[in-house]
Amino acid sequence: MNTAPRDFPDHTPRLGLGLAAVGRPAYINLGRDAALPEARTVDAMRDRCHQVLDAAYAAGIRRVDVARSYGLAEAFLAGWLAGRDVPDLTVSSKWGYTYVGGWQLDVDVHEIKEHSLSRFTEQWSESRALLGGRIALYQVHSLTSDSSVFADQPLLEALAGLTAQGVRVGFSTSGPAQAETIERGLALQVAGQPVFTAVQSTWNLLEPSAGPALTQAHRNGVHVLIKEVLANGRLAVEPPALLLEIAERHGVGPDAVAIAAALSRPWADTVLLGPAGTDQLSRNLRAATVCLTERDLHQLALLAMPAAEYWSERGALTWS
Repeated sequence: MNTAPRDFPDHTPRLGLGLAAVGRPAYINLGRDAALPEARTVDAMRDRCHQVLDAAYAAGIRRVDVARSYGLAEAFLAGWLAGRDVPDLTVSSKWGYTYVGGWQLDVDVHEIKEHSLSRFTEQWSESRALLGGRIALYQVHSLTSDSSVFADQPLLEALAGLTAQGVRVGFSTSGPAQAETIERGLALQVAGQPVFTAVQSTWNLLEPSAGPALTQAHRNGVHVLIKEVLANGRLAVEPPALLLEIAERHGVGPDAVAIAAALSRPWADTVLLGPAGTDQLSRNLRAATVCLTERDLHQLALLAMPAAEYWSERGALTWS
């Protein structure tokens, strides 16, 4: 077994907790069904969310990421915060999608996307009503190169107005053109100042194409968060043989190696985890002390897929 040297840094402070998997009854992550309560009632999911938050905070995680479209995730987080003294926790949320699943598993549409000034105004008000001044970062949810945000000057000015209120403004990205979106989004300005100073993008061993753009963003002082490091559970539930081999060498699961690979990127300021329960979280956290070798990283780089193929396969995942 290849273990980390005793003086290897603990990367837990760079880890964040995303609540997409525990804020609503249905999501697209593999390996989620068995980890969740049998009855996914609001009360059961609230309890599960709070259990994960308690365990994450106890482990040293100090950043939590939610979104208006994550069902009741903001409300669950607000309830958890109300009962605990955690002033050192950083909260980020997102706007742009509306949850319309009605707390059902089998609906045709779970969320609707709209990047308009009216939707921003509405959802910022809703987020603030729940989380108050705890929101440190507010993000456009899933910005893509064809988004109307790029040409909507009133919306950009409204977003820039959050900065004056002490709230950092960012965006998340999805799709095969993430790199282009990152570069264009970070170039947007109002009154000579950048609108966005944070970006949250998908990066994992199967889909690392945003890496160069995120590297440059980090160099420019942008806070870089990476999401979907387990490829919506694929790297944990259906790991490639090579990933399993490296995991066995380190005495951890494939999820820990995939997360450790993300942590090995110096430009990744925050690496988000998305567990559906405390057992998954515990396994994920083992990544913080895995020391991948240059040989490991070279081998893991061979797992990368063409971005278009990756996103096509991701688009075929079903909500459950």
